[in-house]
Amino acid sequence: MIDLRSDTVTKPSPAMRKAMAEAEVGDDVYGEDPTVNRLQEFAAELFEKEAALFVPTGSMGNQIAVKLHTKPGDEVIIEERGHIFNYEMATPSVVSGVVIRPVRSSDGSGHLTWDEIAAALHVNQPYYACPTGLICLENTHNFAGGSVMTAAHCRDICDRAHSYKIPVHMDGARIFNAAVALGDTVANLTSECDSVQFCLSKGLGAPVGSILLGTRDFINEARIWRKRLGGGMRQAGILAAAGLVALQESPKFLAADHENAQFLAAAIAEMPGCAINPANVRTNIVIFDVSRTRKTSTEICNTLRESGVLAIPFGNSIRMVTHRDITRTDIETAIASLQKAVSSRAATN
Repeated sequence: MIDLRSDTVTKPSPAMRKAMAEAEVGDDVYGEDPTVNRLQEFAAELFEKEAALFVPTGSMGNQIAVKLHTKPGDEVIIEERGHIFNYEMATPSVVSGVVIRPVRSSDGSGHLTWDEIAAALHVNQPYYACPTGLICLENTHNFAGGSVMTAAHCRDICDRAHSYKIPVHMDGARIFNAAVALGDTVANLTSECDSVQFCLSKGLGAPVGSILLGTRDFINEARIWRKRLGGGMRQAGILAAAGLVALQESPKFLAADHENAQFLAAAIAEMPGCAINPANVRTNIVIFDVSRTRKTSTEICNTLRESGVLAIPFGNSIRMVTHRDITRTDIETAIASLQKAVSSRAATN
């Protein structure tokens, strides 16, 4: 199967498997796993943050950050298609007792401007107004098609938020994709964020895990909440070893993923009934509208599955994600299969 559902489906590389088999391990709950410690130290150095914490999932990393930055009754401002709001099972309300205030980015990029954020702020409001406790950003923005936020844009929001003493958390699940697309560093893209989460198991290709970064005091408290949420693992160095390989080797492969995504998007733009602007495809996520094909996205994805291609339908759109296990030949095969799937009964105008 040509699996374009997500970059989470990658298999560990031979180098990762070797590192996992040979990993030096200890009990990480006691802070004694040397491989986990090396991973955390290396990640902190890359992002120029004081400390880092290895967590099982990106969602856990995000939710620990929400918990630590807020108090019950606060509001959290997030772009309305953000992962924390839509795909983390209302955990901000369940665990942190906070309310999400979703705000739509007017340009569709998924990246809010300060003016859009400012209109939703509750600062120095009457006591019965829910105060803004946190602003969450996302880079790349998943359901805005892998769009990227520049360092200057992020820094502007952080500086203005900090003037109100409001912290900023970056859901940087695919921040390395953003760095490659922008020709920048992950440290510069997140320099003023109070906390950052990124995934080892998405574009970087590791089998499991994410990293949460922040100040040393923040990470010390995050370790407590990781344990409370069931994320205190023991000989986790077996997993961290793959994460180290991913951090050291995988970023250099991301440009090829982006090129494959752009090649795919350009082909889709020529298909009858499909709508996408290839110029907006900057990283490895391709989302396209199929409402004019006279077929549902689910019908098209079912047809694709029969021809050996996997994609995700949602609403009137389909998402395809390129990754290190997908070759240009795979993309060409997927294009041919999609052309067949949408060609019959496609709208002519």
